[in-house]
Amino acid sequence: MIKEDIEKIEQEVTENEQPQDKASRRQRKLAEQIKSLQQELEAAREAAEKSKQENSEFKDQYLRLQAEWDNYRRRTAKERLELIDNAGRDFILGLLPVVDDCQRALDVLRKSDASEAAIEGTVLIYTKLIAYLNQRGVAPIEALGAPFDTDYHEAVAQFPVDDPEKKNTVIDVTQEGYTLNGKVIRYAKVVVGI
Repeated sequence: MIKEDIEKIEQEVTENEQPQDKASRRQRKLAEQIKSLQQELEAAREAAEKSKQENSEFKDQYLRLQAEWDNYRRRTAKERLELIDNAGRDFILGLLPVVDDCQRALDVLRKSDASEAAIEGTVLIYTKLIAYLNQRGVAPIEALGAPFDTDYHEAVAQFPVDDPEKKNTVIDVTQEGYTLNGKVIRYAKVVVGI
């Protein structure tokens, strides 16, 4: 009977240990699975964070490229307009000495005993030339009697004046100045009263 009782106790212990071993094994397996899943979750979170960061960088690059493209488009459009506006600038600058010569010729013809036909012909040529330049955006700089302005005038001489109102004003123009579409292409060469 003792032998039977020992066997019975051993069997109970074995039966009791086995479920505990099974439970502890199951708990260990579950703990390992939980740990593995936590690692996968952490890796997924890191990947998501990295993706967010990359997405933010790509968005920033996209916005910068878009802004760069807009700036390029605006700059080229502006340059194109300036090129069109000032395309004939060199040609017009080449014509200005011809305009000066026409003015001098008219002055000489009017002071001499030249025929009216010569004067009228020269006036006609001069008028057409000035009209052509005006159509292209060329305008003379009004200087005589105006206050001296370095944005439009170039002083070639200074002359003392008695009238205080004429001080720092243009009293003579030696060469007429011109603007092209509002920009100075040749400064007026002037004599300033001091």
